[in-house]
Order: sequence, then C-alpha cells, then structure tokens
Amino acid sequence: MSTEVTLFESYEQDFNGLLLSIQSKLSAATAELEMDEADDMLSHLEELLSHIPQTQRSKPAYVSRVRAAKATLTACKKQSRDLYHSATRAELLQRNDQWSTAEPDERTRLLAGHQTLEEGSARLEDSTRVALRTEEVGAEILRNLRGQREQIVHASDTLHTADTNIDRSSGIMKRMIRQMYRQRVIFALIGVFFLALISIILYFKLRR
Repeated sequence: MSTEVTLFESYEQDFNGLLLSIQSKLSAATAELEMDEADDMLSHLEELLSHIPQTQRSKPAYVSRVRAAKATLTACKKQSRDLYHSATRAELLQRNDQWSTAEPDERTRLLAGHQTLEEGSARLEDSTRVALRTEEVGAEILRNLRGQREQIVHASDTLHTADTNIDRSSGIMKRMIRQMYRQRVIFALIGVFFLALISIILYFKLRR
C-alpha cells in the first residue's frame, strides 16, 4: 500500500469520527467549529486523492468515498442552518407574542431587539453565502492545481521519453561512426596490400 493511500485511510477515519461528533452536536454552537475542521480534513483528503496514481485499481473507490464524505458534510451544514433558522423563527414568534401584550415602552424595546435580530440574521446569511462562495473558489483552485500537476507530470514523462530516445540515437550514431572508421581502416589496409602486391610483381618482372 502506497504512502498516499495510508494517509488517505488515516484522514478518512479521523474525518468519519468528526462527522459523528458533528451529527451529535448539530443543535449546539460547537458544531460550527467542528464543521470548519471537517472542511480542512476534506481538503486534505481531496489533495491526497490527487496524488494516488491513476493506475491504482482501487482509486475509483476512493473517489466515491470522498464524494460521499463531501455530500454528508454538506447535508450536516444544511441541517445546522435549518435548525438555526427554525430556532430564530421560534424566537421571533415568541417576541411577537410578547410584543402584542407588552406596554408601549417595552414594545419599543422589543421592536428594537427584533430589528437587531433581523439584522444579525441577515448578516449571518451573507456570511454563509460568502463562506459557500469561498468554498467553491477553493475547490476550483484545488482542481486547477491538480490539473497543472498532471500536466507537469505528463511533460516530465515526455521529457524523460525524449531523453531516452536521444540517448539511444546518440548510441546508434557513435556505433555508426566507429563502424565507419573501422571500414576506412580496412579499406586503407586493402589498398596498402594491393600496392605492395603490385610493387612486388613489378619488381620481379623488372628483374627478368
């Protein structure tokens, strides 16, 4: 098992434990902090997933597990927001009941409190939208980084292949050059041999 897979398994185990803790605390404020931690862990899982080789047969299963983990975390976030909005509506209804039976001064205070609560709720919704948008941007950046990494790895493989081909071509050229020099030496020796033979024949003919 590769190092990336081992780390993936470890992070996934911690993430699942954190999800169980979040699901048991959805109505508590502490769940928000754990959701932020779960987001970070999910980012680590996605990063580790990008390092697992495509050739590994079990990678599709890891991809499915990450998608399932992300869907579960998204559902927990939605449930937490729904619980918060339900509690906010219940509090508003209670304040409206109090306002209808309260004295004028108390009504003024309740109205001011109601307005403050509405403003806080609007700010929370804005913050939620910004957080979701930030999460989308972060996910897009991670996808782009993974794509660039794959391009770099592909380019590195191409350069390695080209370097291997160049080495092979260089070896072939060196062998051809050595063969050419050997042929030249052989031709030179043959030429010397024939010159010597002709010289010997001429020498004996001239002596007669």
